[in-house]
Order: sequence, then structure tokens, then C-alpha cells
Amino acid sequence: RESVKIRGHFMVAVKFYEDVKDELLRFAVVIAKHDGKWVFCKHKERETLEFPGGHRETGETIAETAKRELMEETGAVKFEIRPICVYSVTGKTRVNETGEESFGGLFYAEITSFGEIHSEMEKIVLCDALPENWTYPEIQPALLKEAERRGFGV
Repeated sequence: RESVKIRGHFMVAVKFYEDVKDELLRFAVVIAKHDGKWVFCKHKERETLEFPGGHRETGETIAETAKRELMEETGAVKFEIRPICVYSVTGKTRVNETGEESFGGLFYAEITSFGEIHSEMEKIVLCDALPENWTYPEIQPALLKEAERRGFGV
């Protein structure tokens, strides 16, 4: 499955996979809900909203990356997290200057309770509806659509 968005003359393609070699997974993104509301993060230096997530650190499994990023960026203390699928992004983005295909793990979490945020995020925003001001508008709505297609977050 593939989703392609064209921005200016740049093209960003998002693809979904059942299985990719673990060592290729560089990012984890977590689609999260709390009490039926979407959980978004607002970065201190941006006015947009994004799902929690980030780069895999040396020695981490991609599941450990997802848990760490969720805790750091949302302050989640109690939560259940499950893998959804593997995704890839091809095209130049804020986190990929070369534009070559990069892979990540997509996860879903139900957050029961929050503590403090320990990251570059200013705050979390709980939403009934999806935001219009996405940080990665070519990528994150496609991730959410695929998660919902697979029965997560519906």
C-alpha cells in the first residue's frame, strides 16, 4: 500500500509493509489515545501538532524506541502499546534530507495516566477531531489512515 502527496515540486511517498529487516527501522511513531481523544504533541519551536515519536537509539529495539518516545514526549506513565506495521517515507522531509527511503515502526497506544514531559515538547494536546496543522502533513495523516484501516484507533 502506498500514499503519495505532492508538495510544491517535491513528492513524498508513504508505503506500508508487514515485515522489514529490523536493522532498517530508524524511527518509531506512536498513534495514541487517552479517554477516546487523540494525543498530539506540540514542539517548543513549532506551532504544529504531531504524533509522539522519534529516532531509534543505539541498542534499542524499535518497540523500546516507541515506548521511550511515548513516555518522553507525552509524559505517559501507564499505557498499553502494540505494533501496527512498518512504514517507509521516500522524499525529502525535515528529518530526511537525502530523500531516500527510510523505514519506521508504527505503533498504537492507549494511555491511562500522564506524568511530566521530559523532551523538546512544550505540551500535549488532547483532540476529539484531527488537527489541520500537522507537523508532517504528507506523512502523519497517511499513517493514521493505515492504522484505522487495520482496526487501530477507530
